[in-house]
Amino acid sequence: MSIHLISISHKTAALPVRERFAFSKEQQEEILKELWGSVLIDECVIVSTCNRTEVYIWCKNSRRERELYEYVQSVLLRRAGVFGMADIGNIFRFYGREKAVHHLFLVACGLDSMVIGEDQILGQVKDAWKQASALGVCATYLNTFFRYAITAAKRVKTDTDLSKTPMSTAIICIRAAQNYLGTLDHKNVMIIGASGKIGSVVLKNLLSDYKANVYVTTRDTVEKDGKAIFHHGRESISYRLIPYEKRYEYLTDMDVVISATSSPHYTLTYDSVEKYLVFNRDGEKVKPRAFMDLAVPLDIESRIGTLPGVMCSNIDDFGKTARSNNEIRLREAAFARTILDEYETGFEKWLIFQSALPDIRAQEEQILKDAQKKNMKWALDKFFYRIRENADPRQLEVFMQCLLPRREEQE
Repeated sequence: MSIHLISISHKTAALPVRERFAFSKEQQEEILKELWGSVLIDECVIVSTCNRTEVYIWCKNSRRERELYEYVQSVLLRRAGVFGMADIGNIFRFYGREKAVHHLFLVACGLDSMVIGEDQILGQVKDAWKQASALGVCATYLNTFFRYAITAAKRVKTDTDLSKTPMSTAIICIRAAQNYLGTLDHKNVMIIGASGKIGSVVLKNLLSDYKANVYVTTRDTVEKDGKAIFHHGRESISYRLIPYEKRYEYLTDMDVVISATSSPHYTLTYDSVEKYLVFNRDGEKVKPRAFMDLAVPLDIESRIGTLPGVMCSNIDDFGKTARSNNEIRLREAAFARTILDEYETGFEKWLIFQSALPDIRAQEEQILKDAQKKNMKWALDKFFYRIRENADPRQLEVFMQCLLPRREEQE
């Protein structure tokens, strides 16, 4: 019995490849049901974000490990439609037992992210666990596994400075736009997909920390233009709602466009942007604009960056910035790992104990039977005698050391 992990992440796959494995919620549910239906798998969870797609598995039969990995890999390749891609097998990483356990703990607290200590991943791990639980494909073992990892991540967030000054890709995106334009004060910023997880982070930070004029559009935006209110502390800040189908019409007045949807196709194409964007008015200097793409698959056609005065960046570009910022957090990461060690050890002890429950129950029954024959003292003496005879010297020494704290408490 053991935990296994199949991983595709920013460490092994470039953005165009990761895009193919960025499964929608509906696709994730279909994959989970298919995996759970296999005789190889007893429990499973999929963690799917912009930078990773990972399948965590609990199986009772750990002897079929190679078969398990090959099966899960084949399912993911088929679902992503990339069987024919050259060297596609190189993007997968396989972890078993302690390595799989350690990996989730790192992921949950942001230590395996592009941006060390980023906050969003914890919520994404929680959502993945809830999704699997709701489908009934996650039970005792993975429920406990994810509960330990999430609890550890919360402790890291509370007791270290890793998340005190958040540096998520959403915030890096905003700062990159600010650096390109010099300031965001009184600049017009359009957010496409503000109702999503990443888009909502962008919206919240823009309204909370900047003096930009914010325009928001999603596919669910009201048909008529309108105002919406964002409440931050004691302040109420308004932003403009615009219909999704009118997004191109507003481009000329925009200084920054940020797109963060889960759409399988572009929200902004080169030909349409070129058609609607006015680059020069009355001989004035070309207005600088920043197009920022936080989506996987990409929302913004990259050729837009070749237009006059336009900077176009995507999530991989923000990842490069993140790596330079990560150095600041390395000291806190060392402290975070000591916290993770505590919770990892706790989970491993739980796992060993849980796996041994049938033997424990059998020993309990034997002790009770022996006690009925004579008395409890005789039954316990017989129990310890069996341990002495069946354990090698080192095992016996460790067992006796485990009894010492209990003996000291009694003294």
